[in-house]
Amino acid sequence: MLSTVLTRAALPLLAAGLLLGGCAKPSAPPPAAGPRTAAPDAGAPHAGPPGSHAGPHAGPPAADRAGLPGVGPRTSELVPDGTDQAFVVRGRSTNSSESTATLYERDEERVWRAVAGPWPARNALKGWTDEHWAGDHRSPIGVFGLTDAGGRLPDPGTKLPYHQSEEFVAIGTGFRGESLRGSFDYVVAINYNRESGLTPLDERRPMGWDRGGGVWIHVDHDGPTQGCVSLGLDRMADLLRLLDPDKRPVVVMGDSVSLAR
Repeated sequence: MLSTVLTRAALPLLAAGLLLGGCAKPSAPPPAAGPRTAAPDAGAPHAGPPGSHAGPHAGPPAADRAGLPGVGPRTSELVPDGTDQAFVVRGRSTNSSESTATLYERDEERVWRAVAGPWPARNALKGWTDEHWAGDHRSPIGVFGLTDAGGRLPDPGTKLPYHQSEEFVAIGTGFRGESLRGSFDYVVAINYNRESGLTPLDERRPMGWDRGGGVWIHVDHDGPTQGCVSLGLDRMADLLRLLDPDKRPVVVMGDSVSLAR
């Protein structure tokens, strides 16, 4: 979800070219039959904001897996049982585009320990939201699986499925006039409104196209995103090498007040 602000003449093309506020450029327009309403893929951790219905991934009581710093009981309930890796992206405030990101893993005693970070990160231009919609320029709050990766550059050594393609290309400039070039050199798909086990470029939107999609962790372009999380190039390579599908990694993302719920 890059902050793609092009020339005025290019805006109509931009609206048609992005995945309704997402990162990738679709090969076809949204289905004419209307939004799809199927539930998110059950094969990967996916949950809504704290306080929402967490579905089959709610897991055991929060007390059984408490310990992520700054993460409150309602947010902790969304972390699936069996998840041993959590990438916590904590926004400065509800309306801020600046965040910090830390990767945690459970130790043998089931206590969360930081293994990387904190790293500087960015999120959407207008901050965060419990109910993300296409084009709202806010990042979705919640807990989402991290199952698929890709990018324009070769695989840096990740254990996740990795799709290298020249289609991972970003053009134009961002909200601050910065170049978007290289933003998709590395990406990790966030399992918000997508089906796991597929390339990040896949266009399926289980909750419908109006709920946005193409929410990724990608390379920082020195400006806010449209809804994604961004990290420096080296930090993206580090994250890709550290994420382990056997640990059922998730991203826990939102502003600090929301995550503390």
